[in-house]
Amino acid sequence: MDTQQLLQRASFIELNARSRAHALLDHGSARELLGPFDRIKSPWLEMQGVTPQADDGVVLLKGKINGQHAVVLAIEGAYQGGSMGEVGGAKIAAALDLAAEDNRNSIPTCALILFETGGVRLQEANLGLAAIADIHAAIVDLRRYQPVIGITAGTVGCYGGMSIAAGLCSYVVMTREARLGLNGPAVIEQEAGLSEFDSRDRPFIWSFTGGQQRYRSGLADAYVEDDIDEIRNNVISLLKSGLPDQNRSALYDGFLARLAEVDAGTQSTPQQVCAIYGKGFAS
Repeated sequence: MDTQQLLQRASFIELNARSRAHALLDHGSARELLGPFDRIKSPWLEMQGVTPQADDGVVLLKGKINGQHAVVLAIEGAYQGGSMGEVGGAKIAAALDLAAEDNRNSIPTCALILFETGGVRLQEANLGLAAIADIHAAIVDLRRYQPVIGITAGTVGCYGGMSIAAGLCSYVVMTREARLGLNGPAVIEQEAGLSEFDSRDRPFIWSFTGGQQRYRSGLADAYVEDDIDEIRNNVISLLKSGLPDQNRSALYDGFLARLAEVDAGTQSTPQQVCAIYGKGFAS
């Protein structure tokens, strides 16, 4: 991409969660559910010295994308690292449940989840974990009817229990700047040591958990530029393709077989990971 093209590109990453959600839906079709003026916020944060946010860092929009009914669930990474608490998690799970109910009532409704999250909100502990479990169940329910598309663009990435939510989605879209993993770099370094994972080595981190690597390893279905139109067009293309023949979460035997090929006694390289996981496998 030359300089002129770069300057003309409209960045998706630079938008906040609400603007990202609006950018994906057809112009004029979006309406927000449980927005900041409804004041549905966490009751637990203030008593711990954390300022709550009026929408708990989760934006819900209902509208249409390319004429199809859709819900967009966007996590605001700038608030508490996009962490999932009781309220934000319940908002996402409920919206997915209502979309599934729409489908059962002959109103085809898909879902887009914009992941910018470090996982569970530590201040809400088990309440946040329970909410994430509800999200998992709701994704599995909805994906029987219409695609559930997970999008992670940057800058927080997608980690913890919400990375499992991404893995349950029908399709996953990632940019080069995005990251996807069960544990964050600092957690891996803390538990396994600096020799295993240096959380300050940014090229090293992205080479293992970045969007390009995840796409090459078969853990993402689309690898896109940080461009609003390109991301939206890829989402529309995936929606047109319909439900996948088999969900990625059903391929666990193949993933376990690939994992068994990894030599845990030596430091893996990105090239080795791609060679193992990028081969593809049957269910």
